Amino acid sequence: MSALPPRVSYAGMLARAAMLAGLALAAAPAWSQQTATPESSPTTESRAWSSLSPEQQQLLGRYESAWSTLPAERQQALARGSERWVHMTPEQRSLAQNRFARWRSLPPERRRMLRKRWIEFQRLPPSQQRAVRENFRRFRALPVEERRALRERWQKASPAERRNMLERARAERRPGLRRP
Repeated sequence: MSALPPRVSYAGMLARAAMLAGLALAAAPAWSQQTATPESSPTTESRAWSSLSPEQQQLLGRYESAWSTLPAERQQALARGSERWVHMTPEQRSLAQNRFARWRSLPPERRRMLRKRWIEFQRLPPSQQRAVRENFRRFRALPVEERRALRERWQKASPAERRNMLERARAERRPGLRRP
């Protein structure tokens, strides 16, 4: 079996990383209120409506009458989300609204798949998450036509071909492990 040129195997790695990171990043806004991170883990304590800022109360106004009946985790998630929203620029808000609209327009099966991939991404060690994000940035920096060609090649590849692409990409990152 002949080795693919370095750019092709690197492209395979970029395609996979871009796909994972893209899906994770695209799906993140949709369940940013549901997924806890170490620095924003919800507490099990209820949050009093009066503890919200006036801006948060205005934003969450539709929940006011039912606030005390919401689970504590949901209260905390809504409070965190509204706090983030309050501090966003108008441009950031517009982007967030567009991402959420795209998320809502996805079929339920696609959303389930994206949630699963997001969870897989979150379980990666931080160094691997950084690598995926960096590869995604590299992928996004490629010309549109090259990205399209890489996506197409990845999608048409069999599972065995995809594994080979990934192995070659990993070997290229570690000079001592290059395959013939």
